[in-house]
Amino acid sequence: MIAKKTRQILWTGLLASAAFAASAQTTPTAPAGAAGAAPAAHAPAAVAPRMDAHGDPAKRFEQMQQRKAKRLADLKEKLKLDASQESAWSSFAAAQQPPAPPAQRPSREDIAKLTTPERLDLMQKRQAERSAAFAKRADATRSFYAALKPEQQKTFDAETLRFGPGSERHHGPRGHGQPQAPAKS
Repeated sequence: MIAKKTRQILWTGLLASAAFAASAQTTPTAPAGAAGAAPAAHAPAAVAPRMDAHGDPAKRFEQMQQRKAKRLADLKEKLKLDASQESAWSSFAAAQQPPAPPAQRPSREDIAKLTTPERLDLMQKRQAERSAAFAKRADATRSFYAALKPEQQKTFDAETLRFGPGSERHHGPRGHGQPQAPAKS
């Protein structure tokens, strides 16, 4: 089992390194004298950060928090919780909040200066952080689920289903295409 995980981590690291190396390649420029070739003075604009395409990270995080809060409020309304379940809900809802983005992420230039083993260590550290956050959410979900009545559990199951037959938000494999036919018994 450990060898399999080590292999997965190694392949993930190698693929990420290859993807990083491919993304670090510069775009080819048009040959001199080609029609429509941009002057060299405009080259830095093509390599500018992609902030315009993806927006401000703080704003994206705020929007993500708002969407999460709305989904949780909708879920709470559908579950029709009683007073005895409020503390379990509070713990569950607190654990579901997205983690704050790191204050300072290493830049691409800083990552490029790292050796492959150092990049793998960085990726492994991030993976461990994500795994710990998932474990926290999973434990809170299990505790909350145990506090629900059977009919509430059915509602919770249906509302939190992300993929597969019956999902209203996602259809088919990976959320694309036609809805999948229900499995025959």
